[in-house]
Amino acid sequence: MSVLRIATRRSPLALWQAEFVARRLRELHPALAVEILPMVTRGDQLLDSPLSRVGGKGLFVKELERAMLDGKADIAVHSMKDVPAEFPPGLGLTAILEREDPCDALIGAESLEALPLGAVVGTASLRRQLQIQARRPDVQIRLLRGNINTRLAKLDQGDYDAIVLAASGMKRMGFDHRISQILPVETMLPSVGQGALGIECRLDDAPTRARIEPLIDQASWIRVSAERALSHCMGGSCQLPIAGYAVLEGDTLWLRGLVGSPDGRQVLRDEIRGSQEQAQALGRELGARLLANGAQHILDALNQNSA
Repeated sequence: MSVLRIATRRSPLALWQAEFVARRLRELHPALAVEILPMVTRGDQLLDSPLSRVGGKGLFVKELERAMLDGKADIAVHSMKDVPAEFPPGLGLTAILEREDPCDALIGAESLEALPLGAVVGTASLRRQLQIQARRPDVQIRLLRGNINTRLAKLDQGDYDAIVLAASGMKRMGFDHRISQILPVETMLPSVGQGALGIECRLDDAPTRARIEPLIDQASWIRVSAERALSHCMGGSCQLPIAGYAVLEGDTLWLRGLVGSPDGRQVLRDEIRGSQEQAQALGRELGARLLANGAQHILDALNQNSA
């Protein structure tokens, strides 16, 4: 019997995602033995500082990538919002599965408008912070990291008046009942790739690539590719407050982008429509437009402050 090993983080959500992919692979390939290889990443260990200060989203994938390069694992399952724009030599993104709800979820308050004056809202995302502050400059943003259970526990013990998490993670972990409001994209433009699962593997591993190919959802691949091209053009990572969200309208792709200062005082938005076959080109064009219209100054200032 052939064996396929999946590298994953140890968090409950990451394990759910890996098990979900494992089940799909077992259904597709009954003679395939699929094993889960849980790992602790640097990002899981550094919980006292914003990711923007300790290295960015790559901290969640480096150990998994090393396991694949060393031959200890065959694939890694990622939340696409955590995947850096660049991959190490020999590795690459080879599948994106059907996307779950890409929106953000507000927990603890019926809406941002319903929050009391000076309320404390928990998030570790500069993207979420800037969009909250733009609507509610009186709100205090306080760092919130850890897995979903940890974050909900901190809300329940009164450390925050409300918190914001990805709706997809809440739903996958069975916490739908805790969601107070799914924030519409007009209120909170999602993170690039949010809600989508991606599979990374060795590019020269043809048998593994053939096994995971049936898991590819073409519509999700097109949408996320456009969003990632936008982010890549702008040097995007979780270290920068960038949002990107694409939808398909028939054969047309509609991509919206946002960048701003974490305090919400500067917010730039733009959008573009075009053929879905040009998804990445549309992402790059929108990114270039945002940079030319003032985003470059915002990002340069943020990079200087974090240096």
